[in-house]
Amino acid sequence: MNILIVDDSAMMRTVLKRVIGLCDVPVGAILEAGNGAEALTVLDANHDVQVLMTDLNMPVMSGGDLLREVDRRRETWPTLQCVVVSSDGSTQRRDELSELNVRHYLDKPLTPEVLRDVLTDLADHRNPQ
Repeated sequence: MNILIVDDSAMMRTVLKRVIGLCDVPVGAILEAGNGAEALTVLDANHDVQVLMTDLNMPVMSGGDLLREVDRRRETWPTLQCVVVSSDGSTQRRDELSELNVRHYLDKPLTPEVLRDVLTDLADHRNPQ
């Protein structure tokens, strides 16, 4: 399972990569982008990304705008599963994102156990028994 981590904080991207490494879930490539526009470039070049993990509040292109564009172009990435990792956990925000096929919404800071459970669910959803 190839993952694209989108966050404007290089430190947060590094933390997420380390936490993913602790999860004991088979992961392929872990790609990175600093905002939604960079993420679209990465996705266009790498159609084999299965999981998009994005923050919401970023410059240039927000995570919400990225998710709307991914939803609009769903046929380009039909197997892409979206996860939000954000400190903005308002009910209103979650309701907005539920319409954009967000599979999981994780609050920052997150624990390895929470991320492991989410990655396990994503892998199971990708490879149903």
